[in-house]
Amino acid sequence: MKTIELKRAGLEDLDLLIPLFEAYREFYQQSPNPVAARHFLRDRILADESVIFTAQTGDVKTIGFVQLYPIFSSTRMKRLWLLNDLFVDKGFRQMGIAERLIQKAQEYAMATKSAGLILETGRDNLPGNSLYIKCGFHKDQEHNYYHWST
Repeated sequence: MKTIELKRAGLEDLDLLIPLFEAYREFYQQSPNPVAARHFLRDRILADESVIFTAQTGDVKTIGFVQLYPIFSSTRMKRLWLLNDLFVDKGFRQMGIAERLIQKAQEYAMATKSAGLILETGRDNLPGNSLYIKCGFHKDQEHNYYHWST
């Protein structure tokens, strides 16, 4: 297997990240729009509104990423990180890369002295649900989650 490096993405990584980000969006039935994707990710990075860790091969191909957004807990009076996006290129799945990206996110959450990570995934995402439990996440049995859309 090729050497896989995990690193925090910056503006210099956009060209490598956009194709994978677009594959992630297409997985969720979104129409491709690489120009808008570039603007979206650039704006998040410039405004320090998200933290993105990428997995790259030795030949500098981005093969996975995890994106965290900061939120805050009033009751804990601490930051939480929303693990919003996790994606690994099809050709590199079942190699532990998603687990390594989650571990990187967990390390970052500890380093920033946050209250932890939260995430949401579909009930039918069996691989994801299994992976999150394997990585130490606990399924919330006590709360209802709601959403409102415009």
